[in-house]
Amino acid sequence: MNYAAVIAKELGLRLKQVENVLELLESGATIPFIARYRKEATDSLDEVQIGNIRDRHLKLVELDKRRAAILDSIREQGKLTAELEAQIMSADAMAVLEDLYLPYRPKRKTRASVAKEKGLEPLAAIIMSQREENLLRVARAHVNPANGVESADDALAGARDIIAEWVSENASVRNRLRQFFTKEAVITSKVVKGKEKEGEKFSSYFDFSERICRSQSHRLLAMFRGEEAGFLRLSIEPAAERVLPGLKKHFVKSRNACGEQVELAVTDSYKRLLQPQMETEMRHIFKEKADVEAIRVFAENLRQLLLAPPLGQKIVMAIDPGFRTGCKVVVLDRQGQLLHNETIYPHPPKAEYRLASDKLKRMVEQYKVEAIAIGNGTAGRETEYFVSKIPFPRDVQVVVVSESGASIYSASQVARDEFPDYDVTVRGAVSIGRRLMDPLAELVKIPPKSIGVGQYQHDVNQTLLQDSLNSTVESCVNYVGVEVNTASKELLAYVSGVGPALAGNIVAYRNQHGPFSSRRELNDVPRFGAKAFEQAAGFLRIHGAANPLDASAVHPENYAVVDQMARRCGCSVADLMHDADKRNAIVLDDYVSPTVGLPTLRDIMQELAKPGRDPRPQFEVFSFDKSIRTINDLAVGMVVPGIITNITNFGCFVDIGVHQDGLVHVKELSHNRVDRPGDVVKLHQKVWVRVTAVDLDRKRISLSMKDVSHS
Repeated sequence: MNYAAVIAKELGLRLKQVENVLELLESGATIPFIARYRKEATDSLDEVQIGNIRDRHLKLVELDKRRAAILDSIREQGKLTAELEAQIMSADAMAVLEDLYLPYRPKRKTRASVAKEKGLEPLAAIIMSQREENLLRVARAHVNPANGVESADDALAGARDIIAEWVSENASVRNRLRQFFTKEAVITSKVVKGKEKEGEKFSSYFDFSERICRSQSHRLLAMFRGEEAGFLRLSIEPAAERVLPGLKKHFVKSRNACGEQVELAVTDSYKRLLQPQMETEMRHIFKEKADVEAIRVFAENLRQLLLAPPLGQKIVMAIDPGFRTGCKVVVLDRQGQLLHNETIYPHPPKAEYRLASDKLKRMVEQYKVEAIAIGNGTAGRETEYFVSKIPFPRDVQVVVVSESGASIYSASQVARDEFPDYDVTVRGAVSIGRRLMDPLAELVKIPPKSIGVGQYQHDVNQTLLQDSLNSTVESCVNYVGVEVNTASKELLAYVSGVGPALAGNIVAYRNQHGPFSSRRELNDVPRFGAKAFEQAAGFLRIHGAANPLDASAVHPENYAVVDQMARRCGCSVADLMHDADKRNAIVLDDYVSPTVGLPTLRDIMQELAKPGRDPRPQFEVFSFDKSIRTINDLAVGMVVPGIITNITNFGCFVDIGVHQDGLVHVKELSHNRVDRPGDVVKLHQKVWVRVTAVDLDRKRISLSMKDVSHS
């Protein structure tokens, strides 16, 4: 199979684009590298398009492997005809391939196989031909008590079992039925009797039905979860009266006794074989679609979280709040290293308000603290309120930071390696502070699915989820770039072409020899070969290097082009980077070569203008309404500020500072129809919302963003 041609046609791309992408992937190039540094080869395809090419190629390879296995199996049985082989070779989907193989697949004992053992297959063939007018006579001829066929009725029943299996294994019928189920099947959900109270959270699906093709991913996953938990009973099928007439018409060709037997067999085949098989397929197909959509939402949320604005290199105090156990306080230097830690007790039961206040003031003054990060978990709002009342001797930004996943980090081997002499509370506070300074650098230390910004992440295909989230982290890390002299091993591991082992070697080399002075020095790292250098160098930054390009996204393979530009301008590379007039005088067409085209040259010029620029948005301080600290302070109609913490297909969750996120249902996002909330709002976006309902018993808050105004 010409994979490139098939993919190009399916994705609407030029053949050469696909061929070049597949060749680059085969050579070991990563998707971020191809998208950033091989634009001439791909005609500037982005990461999503390159990923689609890779994924489709993998599926086509898998299809061909299965095709070969099926051909071998049928050939070994001596049943492979030229016509069948042609059908198998032309099959373009796994379901079609499996339908063709079904009659030849080794089976366990079935009613049809038992009937065949009794010698009733010839009778089934006679009935199926529907030409025999004296069926009873033929059936009696197949009575054989020694084989368990006691009567003509026994013979006819066995023959019908064989016909039912033939019907269920007819490839063209299965394909048409599959298409009909896909469009018309209805998923019906009923509560399991006696489970109404225990399964109350699934009450929306106690008596629910809709065409499955219209069912959104979050509803499907909710129903499947309810079924798995034993609270719901699901069925997936169209109305039988819409299926059986068509099936009978296809197989029943005569109005004689044989036709009547075929009609009975078709009905049995549908109810006993085809319908359950199609339902199983529909479950698989639509579960897979729901998984893909849920994973897409999770990955997009993760991307937004990882690319959240960093505060930057500032001296930060971080507080992990608590009531009974106190608030753990740490101070971090501009590189995120721990300078000091202690515990304060500003809340009941100890309520050492003045002592805690004095300690914080002293630390702010002693360490010249520039910002305070407060975790948003238990006692978070109370701690923020307490800190906001302290008259610090210097201006200090106070920021509430998400704690999601911090406990995972603090108990991890990564945290133990970083802080072997400190307990989990200190590590957790450090993580909160570092998240404020650089969310990306800190969150890469936590397994992506532990960050908690998705929907039904525990119900979806875990392999697909892990692959997607890892790709998202890799994409974000390479998009931002990594300072090689300060990056953690975990952050370096996501750089294109590096991985965990080589990341460890980089850190070990850095610890032994001191900071890297140039990108070329990376070649001295054990096992950092030419291929790794090609893939990684452009994404690794070295600020303060002798060559200023080492701090930029310009790849070393293109340094010669920049040197040539500088020479023609009569200046140094550094001068070129600082002088816009000199850059504007450059005619890019003069530097086009067989290996460097205009897309790369334009990227180079952008980098020369803003070398190593962080592409993430600027950090903005956000404050909750200080008069609202618990759910009891809320009233319907209030308009309050909030920050979006999670986005799903049914809406978004907003933290308004009361320990319980509120839900803005998709219908409350806008007056216009919204198909994907992610197209309207973004994670960590600051918004104003109106409170529309408060359920104190269930701790549920309903919010709206429609017609919201604020002063």
